[in-house]
Amino acid sequence: MVKLRGQEIKVFSGNANPALAKEICQQMNLPLGNAVVGQFSDGEINVQIVDNVRGMDVFVVQPTASPVNRHLMELLIMIDALKRASAARITAVLPYYGYSRQDRKVQPRVPITSKLVADLITTAGANRVLTMDLHAGQIQGFFNIPVDNLFAAPVLLEYIRSKKFRNLTVVSPDAGGVERARAFAKRLNATLAIIDKRRDKPNEAQVMHIIGDVKGHDCLLLDDMVDTAGTITEGASALKANGAGSISAACSHAVLSGPAIKRINESALDELITTNTIALDCKQQECKKLMVLSVALIFSEAITRIHEETSLSSLFV
Repeated sequence: MVKLRGQEIKVFSGNANPALAKEICQQMNLPLGNAVVGQFSDGEINVQIVDNVRGMDVFVVQPTASPVNRHLMELLIMIDALKRASAARITAVLPYYGYSRQDRKVQPRVPITSKLVADLITTAGANRVLTMDLHAGQIQGFFNIPVDNLFAAPVLLEYIRSKKFRNLTVVSPDAGGVERARAFAKRLNATLAIIDKRRDKPNEAQVMHIIGDVKGHDCLLLDDMVDTAGTITEGASALKANGAGSISAACSHAVLSGPAIKRINESALDELITTNTIALDCKQQECKKLMVLSVALIFSEAITRIHEETSLSSLFV
């Protein structure tokens, strides 16, 4: 258990992932803050902070996962309520940062939604942000308040090492993920391969060819998120066609929308390793190829260090 100095800290949760928030509080030996987050009959969100937060250090755990717009509005309204209740500092804890994929203009007349969401969170009254495995590191620069971007790597690496893969190759599903895959390969003493693909439409991927030797190797596909699972399952098919042995995949955020579960169940994947940054629904939990690991300890340690004004540097190693 993490020991905190004083009693001037509160952790609250919206409806996005209360199970993770409770687990974080258990690691810190703290009760979860009492807040009512509901809605009016027309769908408007209604929030009441029941506990006194005047002068306190407050953390709101709320990944902006599906339904994204509702959970984002819950977060903004909770922050506003806490600000008006005279909280001394408000930290928005977003285990998963929604709208992160539009982080730059890739064609004319499109928005940069990750910057828009950063502005909304700041305007609502957040004093800092704590998140995990942002889709793009530059999103930290979209905020004018401190941002701590944690990594799920320690949790994923511990489990992957326990599997004792034979002749392991870490595979990046696209060119953009090479840096992430290389870092994992170095820590696992594994070789590296890259899948060259072209995406014609959003959420649709076409595998072209594999750069690197995977024949006879156990392969680990690595990405920051799995949404419709098109990229990861097409990648698994390409690896199998090129003679790979066992094929697993790992990601920080299991979005798993649309046909994702069906694709994973019917794919060449043996296992998809992920974390609980996003709460899974009943259908997703029935996927037998899914292994969900907890990141509660990482978040509880980060929250403690932020509260006690000590360094977070060792959490980024």
